[in-house]
Amino acid sequence: MEKSAYKIHIIGAGISGLIAAKILENHGYHPTIIEASSSVGGRVKSDIFKGYTLDHGFQILLTSYPAAKKYLDYDGLDLQKILPGATIFKNGKSQTIGDPLRSLSLLFPTLLSSIGTLSDKVKILKLNSILKKKKIATIFKTKEKTTLQYLKDFGFSNEIITNFFKPFFSGIFLETKLETSSRMFEFVYKMFGDGLAVIPKNGMQAIPNQLKGNLKKTAFKFNSLVEEVKDKHIILKDGNTLQSHITIIATDASPLISNLKNQESDWKSCDTLYFETVKSVISKPLIGLISDENVLINNIFYHTSVATSNKTAKELLSVTVVKDHQLDEKDLIDRVVDEMQSKCGILDVTFLKRYQIKKALPKLTNLQYEISSTETKLKSTIFLAGDQLLNGSLNAAMIAGERAAMGVIQTLEDGLIVDELTSEYS
Repeated sequence: MEKSAYKIHIIGAGISGLIAAKILENHGYHPTIIEASSSVGGRVKSDIFKGYTLDHGFQILLTSYPAAKKYLDYDGLDLQKILPGATIFKNGKSQTIGDPLRSLSLLFPTLLSSIGTLSDKVKILKLNSILKKKKIATIFKTKEKTTLQYLKDFGFSNEIITNFFKPFFSGIFLETKLETSSRMFEFVYKMFGDGLAVIPKNGMQAIPNQLKGNLKKTAFKFNSLVEEVKDKHIILKDGNTLQSHITIIATDASPLISNLKNQESDWKSCDTLYFETVKSVISKPLIGLISDENVLINNIFYHTSVATSNKTAKELLSVTVVKDHQLDEKDLIDRVVDEMQSKCGILDVTFLKRYQIKKALPKLTNLQYEISSTETKLKSTIFLAGDQLLNGSLNAAMIAGERAAMGVIQTLEDGLIVDELTSEYS
């Protein structure tokens, strides 16, 4: 049987599914991606709204991600650099701190800031040095503790943990208590130190769009909801059935496999609200952090502080809320607007759009960096992909997609799949 004749389906057109399709194409197969929505990207998407590009949640790409360097054309994405630091709002005032070794403009603001002690600043440089030398494989073999405990054990003061580490990493981990594994902290911190934090000029959607553009032999079935995945066929919500020699589930598999129904993945959620403002209160492309544990806002970012493809006269501001709340949309917007004004001095804002992201990041323990292709195999005809297999990152999504595809290829080349599909579903 010709490789191109095998019916290989990938459920989910997110980053993991797109990478899986590319690997299969590279080996002569012609997969079909089934996607519930109308476009690629999964959790990495953008919309055009009133002339602005709005990402589904404030997201960045870390250029040092090994898998991203392997699969993305950075030049083609026209990446815009965010400075390695943050502007911290506290008691009605703002101070900027950052890594002066990587951006000289942050030297004096960091030295003059009262965020953390001199000892804290020395320890930050020491942590940078340690993690620069520490291999990724070693990080993911180190005994896990919470990120908060890690920072305390390293000797950081409560002041810098509260004013910098908590708001900064709460926005990355999407939880406010820094309960996330120290493995993830070390990995992300190392990635920040080894490369740049960037956003494509056309928004984060440019990443999956580029991956889709690289696919030449993959078919897409958009707006197609999957009801259940069986050994040799896929049942869609509309009642149609697709024959499938082999299927990669590049999304949460538990609702789709009968014997996994009670093993649903846990997810972290967040709210991102976009506003149009007359002017920016942060002069450089820096993330703004609110250092007050009683506020709802976690971080802010002016997307117009870097070059965008939007031709607009005003500023685009995103506000991320990580804390759980029971507010309806109007009360949430009112609360956020009030906090922006009282804590950051942001005035004259116009609300644009809210993204309530219920499945923003997988909630995981025993985080891993790698997975073998055989570990992605649920059964001989069904493989799993997605960052939930490893750790919540774009890098992990790419690795898992690659490994699942290699598992499929190995299974087919070993002759473990019978060519014939039953005529019952033809």
